[in-house]
Amino acid sequence: METSTEFKALIVEKTPDKQFVREIRQRKISDLPPGDLVVRVHYSSLNFKDALSATGHPGVTRGFPHTPGIDAAGEVVSCDNGTFVPGDMVIVTGYDLGMETDGGWGEYIRIPAAWAVRIPAGLTLRESMVIGTAGFTAALSVLKLVNAGVTPSNGNILVTGATGGVGSMAVSILSRAGYRVVAATGSIHDEPFLRTIGAAEVIPREQVTEGGDRPMLKERWAGVVDVVGGDTLSAAIKSTRYGGVVTCCGLVGSIDLNMNVYPFILRGVSLIGIDSSCCPSAIRLQAWEKLSGDWKPEHMGEVVTEIQLEGLEEKIQAILHGGIRGRVIVKLP
Repeated sequence: METSTEFKALIVEKTPDKQFVREIRQRKISDLPPGDLVVRVHYSSLNFKDALSATGHPGVTRGFPHTPGIDAAGEVVSCDNGTFVPGDMVIVTGYDLGMETDGGWGEYIRIPAAWAVRIPAGLTLRESMVIGTAGFTAALSVLKLVNAGVTPSNGNILVTGATGGVGSMAVSILSRAGYRVVAATGSIHDEPFLRTIGAAEVIPREQVTEGGDRPMLKERWAGVVDVVGGDTLSAAIKSTRYGGVVTCCGLVGSIDLNMNVYPFILRGVSLIGIDSSCCPSAIRLQAWEKLSGDWKPEHMGEVVTEIQLEGLEEKIQAILHGGIRGRVIVKLP
């Protein structure tokens, strides 16, 4: 491919007065960072981390100008090391994509070939981005519960932040895997949506955190998929049953976890952190195979809003203020 090929991308620029502005511009392949794999992006998505990058959060992106987008699915254009051939359909999530490396909010990406996986049979490019990092993270959380021995017969599984991207995917995957899911949300009017995607019960988030300042709470959950953090995570741990497992992958509530050790040493509760960015290849492939098969989320149309690059500004602001239900995917021209 000619490095002079032009394409459209959303660019985040840092102004002299340290403000961050976003604009759709023309770029060239030669503008992209080094890498042995060039992919023509068909679909990307919007995640909370993308919104942080797009608004200049230094914990995500420090180098500007920059193109966010931690998810991308598309067609291989070229691969210098022979891992892929032109025409292969691939998924790229995690690693440094969309952080310091220009990401999926552009029509082309250039990356190390090791970051990509072939799309499994049973998934289209569009479906892979409906799932995206959110669904991949949810699948990793469920894998941890399964591998730790939590079975559907053990009892209810709590999902916090259930109307968001990771939360809604976790509800769907857990339901598909046979678990009884209790979905906690601050948007209780979304109960019909949550029941449609697999929740057996929907509760306001206050029911999770009520009494959370006490050392221990009544045992309620066989397992927890927490995407909120902070006081919600603390209360969920305190109300997990003996031998239960809590997975943690979010921080929108807080980066701090204020609690005591009683649930761990008196009930044997396990807290497992979930990282989707640097997940080893073998586990990454296992999760995607499950997501294309037994755990493929049902009712994808219920959880997705499709936009183009021009629609990102509104959605960036919405996700930062908790105003997104389900998943937002970005269709590249």
